[in-house]
Amino acid sequence: MQGRSVLSGIRKRGTPDTLAVGKLGLQGDEQADLDVHGGLRKAVYAFPSEHYPWWQQQRAARGAPDPDQTLPWGFLGENLTLQGLTEADIHVGDQLHFPDCVLRVSEPRQPCDKLVHVMGYPQAARDMVQHERCGWYLAVEQAGSLRAGQHGTLVPGSRQTPVASLLRRHRNL
Repeated sequence: MQGRSVLSGIRKRGTPDTLAVGKLGLQGDEQADLDVHGGLRKAVYAFPSEHYPWWQQQRAARGAPDPDQTLPWGFLGENLTLQGLTEADIHVGDQLHFPDCVLRVSEPRQPCDKLVHVMGYPQAARDMVQHERCGWYLAVEQAGSLRAGQHGTLVPGSRQTPVASLLRRHRNL
């Protein structure tokens, strides 16, 4: 994709503002390819903050441009960066209860070519799935609002389908 302009919503920017959360996602958030991003089941994309150092190391090891650039929250396309939960902790159907909204885990993120472009090395999409560092999509169960720094509570669902197992299944296809 070098030298080409690519329409993408992947590089999000954090905001200290309170954002409205509707059934289709966060106020002001956009997705460029609605065939694979967005919609009722993929209204919000959550990503663990714990993965950022790993991604920083991968970019440096793989010769990505600006390997020392500190990756800001939202760099991988998430519009909700979480702390304390990873793909190993989350199951489809789990809910995240915030003070003014409720989000339900629907599926893991499957990387697209935009990730390869933004990460700056060709194996980025494979690495995302192979190393289970992809985050997950959320449906909006209760519309409301979110603000940076808010604490949420994980309310377990049926706990039958871990996000990590779906990634392993996809990896083995």
